[in-house]
Amino acid sequence: MNAIVVADQRWAIGHDGGLLFSLPTDLRRFRSLTMNGTVIMGHLTLNSFPEGKPLPQRRNIVITRHPDTLPEGVEAAPSPEKALALAGGPETPDLWIIGGGSIYAALLSRCSRVYLTRVETCVEESDTYFPNLDKLPNWEAESAGELMQENDLKFRFIEYVNTKLNG
Repeated sequence: MNAIVVADQRWAIGHDGGLLFSLPTDLRRFRSLTMNGTVIMGHLTLNSFPEGKPLPQRRNIVITRHPDTLPEGVEAAPSPEKALALAGGPETPDLWIIGGGSIYAALLSRCSRVYLTRVETCVEESDTYFPNLDKLPNWEAESAGELMQENDLKFRFIEYVNTKLNG
């Protein structure tokens, strides 16, 4: 299982239920990596998608206490553990954790990799954060891509590996 996220230099990922950044190159990478896989997310993450609809060509599992409010094409799970079981477990190929903050926090230790888009800025208006992998045991940056620029933002792709699971 992997996590995929875009964060600023302080690991901020969101504000008021929305993303902090819109980077077409990052969105293409997200789509390419998660296509034909299974994505696990919270209800707020689903609501942040256009019209609150599930991602096409992916199995969408949403962790929620209100399954009756979900659109067609979404499977509901009442907890992170139930979502993992529904998906077939953390060893399931092409399984992605895509947010939000509490879902990342709950499932990060079970992820073998994190695909981070690190934006070279600090967003003051943020209220949701990804765990700081640089300060967590068992996580190390395996690779870092070249610095790119888009929409007046500089960013790079960084892959972190969970050495406890990939040791």
